[in-house]
Amino acid sequence: MFSDKLRIFSGSSNQQLAERICTELGQTLGKIKISRFKSGEVYVHYEETIRNCDVFIVQSFSHPINENFVELLVMIDAAKRASARTVNIIVPYYGYARQERKAAPREPISAKMVADVLTTVGADRVITIDLHAPAIQGFFNIPVDHLTALDILSDYLKKKNIKNPVVVSPDAGRASTAEKLANYLDSPFAIMIKKRPAHNESVITHVIGDVEGQTPIIIEDLIDTGTTIVNVVEGLKERGAEDIYVCATHPLFSGPALQRLDHPNIKEVIVTDSIQLPASRSDRFTVLTVAPMLAEATRIIMQGGSISTLFKNAGI
Repeated sequence: MFSDKLRIFSGSSNQQLAERICTELGQTLGKIKISRFKSGEVYVHYEETIRNCDVFIVQSFSHPINENFVELLVMIDAAKRASARTVNIIVPYYGYARQERKAAPREPISAKMVADVLTTVGADRVITIDLHAPAIQGFFNIPVDHLTALDILSDYLKKKNIKNPVVVSPDAGRASTAEKLANYLDSPFAIMIKKRPAHNESVITHVIGDVEGQTPIIIEDLIDTGTTIVNVVEGLKERGAEDIYVCATHPLFSGPALQRLDHPNIKEVIVTDSIQLPASRSDRFTVLTVAPMLAEATRIIMQGGSISTLFKNAGI
């Protein structure tokens, strides 16, 4: 234990990750009771003193997202009222991030609303990974440590010595990340151009770059239903590509996504444990842990230093 004032607690969304973070830090996961009234209301009770302590709460906005979000709010409020010195929230996956702007009249900017609520209820700091839109950091008036899993993914891919790799961005929004990964792997990259007729639907219209005879590596921040990824995979195969690797930080995997991604033209799906996955899944899925990175970020916050030292390229 490197600080007797550090306390780490887990919400219901991803206790395994919280336990891994504690193991990395040599800490014991804090004792907390979380339950529901018959009406569905959340009840939280910290079962150890946290007065004048730096509290870190681990909670991902995974399914059921609204349940986990409200649970986190109640945990923050309980910590503030128990006289915690600071309340730091580790939100590996920040939900509502795809609603970060108005794309049509009379739409909400839900990512900003979530930031406002977290700040108002009493969060002092947010630690998160690979926001869907990095500009969301600006929605907060408290410190935000925006980490990336790109180094974790790229180190794993480099060890595989993939033949004739080409990094593929599934849309223009991920082009910058695809370029960084391509530079690290010393490979070319390509961009898919798509249109979205509705939520969770997409149609590939063009490919910028050569993929014929190459082994594509698709890089995404999150995978939700898997429909877009399968469309990209099939679009690449139609253009003469070899079987494909799929990488993403956040495995939301809504609905039948696990079954969709168990696709004959996908060699491997590589994700992180930012969201807890069911144990029963195909061998096609590889899960890399973000616990050491989150543990080191926690250590830096407690002891001082630069978060950018966690990454190969401080500009990431």
